[in-house]
Amino acid sequence: MNDELIKLWWQPLFWALLGLLFGLIADLFLHRYFRRLAATTTWRGDDLIVKLLASRMPLIGFLAGLLVALPQLPLSEKVQIGLIKGVHVALVLVVTWIASAVAGGLIALSSESEERRSSTSIFRILAQVGIWVVGFTAALYELGVSIAPLLTALGVGGLALALAMQDTLSNLFAGIQVLLAKQVRVGDYIRLESGAEGYVSDISWRSTTIHALPNNLIIVPNSKLASSITTNFHLPNEQCSVLVEVGASYVGDLDQVERIAIEVAREVMQTVPGGIPDHEPSVRFHTFGDNAINFTMILRASEYRDQYLIKHEFIKRLHLRFKEEGIEIPLPQRVVTIASCSDSKVEKQ
Repeated sequence: MNDELIKLWWQPLFWALLGLLFGLIADLFLHRYFRRLAATTTWRGDDLIVKLLASRMPLIGFLAGLLVALPQLPLSEKVQIGLIKGVHVALVLVVTWIASAVAGGLIALSSESEERRSSTSIFRILAQVGIWVVGFTAALYELGVSIAPLLTALGVGGLALALAMQDTLSNLFAGIQVLLAKQVRVGDYIRLESGAEGYVSDISWRSTTIHALPNNLIIVPNSKLASSITTNFHLPNEQCSVLVEVGASYVGDLDQVERIAIEVAREVMQTVPGGIPDHEPSVRFHTFGDNAINFTMILRASEYRDQYLIKHEFIKRLHLRFKEEGIEIPLPQRVVTIASCSDSKVEKQ
């Protein structure tokens, strides 16, 4: 009896184990050869694909071995068909799992390789959900389940769901609109009409996360972002002008003031991190103020937050240089003149 069972089961078991062995060998081959081959290219996507496939090859090989082994098992036709369908469904789900992981990883890598580093989750989520929907549909088809009534039910239910989730869907499509327009990107420094400002750290399916300079997070619904007047300090490029307001005494030599201010500004541009070394600073006198002739010093920063250090260093160095050159920076003052008047006599007639 035992000999008969061994004869009946050894060949199917052999195919199943052979499939598992094939998967393990393929896994080893991917690790040893293709991973080294992918490392020689500049595209990081092939590294991701090899990594994801390598960890799942034993499972795929085992399922492929089962497909070969099941028809040889001493089982009834009905049971064999059911088991084969189950293995087919498992293979479909495993392939869907791999495709979803690869799509999500490639989207993340492609956004990181752009000019702005990105961690946008909305496209990744939509791609992965779409792949899983296709995978589940294929699995249902493999099981012999008709998807036409299911699609009809989903259509009616989707209409009701859309009416109940208007705000959520509004945020979803607003987020897609913002991403496709590329006027606000992850990594950009923006300022909203409300006054909120910071670096865009993520644009998800419902909201946009802004990382403010004080290390706080500002959560803005996508619909609010899409309808708000927004200033993007990283477009058309990251460099920005740095304006510093200065006042010079009325009795000073304005040509000397301009020359010294430009010399200090050039030094700041060359030595302070974030400055643009090839930028030529300029001075623009613009106002006869109450106590001084006011002018604007125009410098340039590599990125929005670099302006704070540039202003800090420029004011310190300009104050010291003016002091050395004897140029007065007038203090705010007000002269009040009180006119004296003699008492007037009014004669009554």
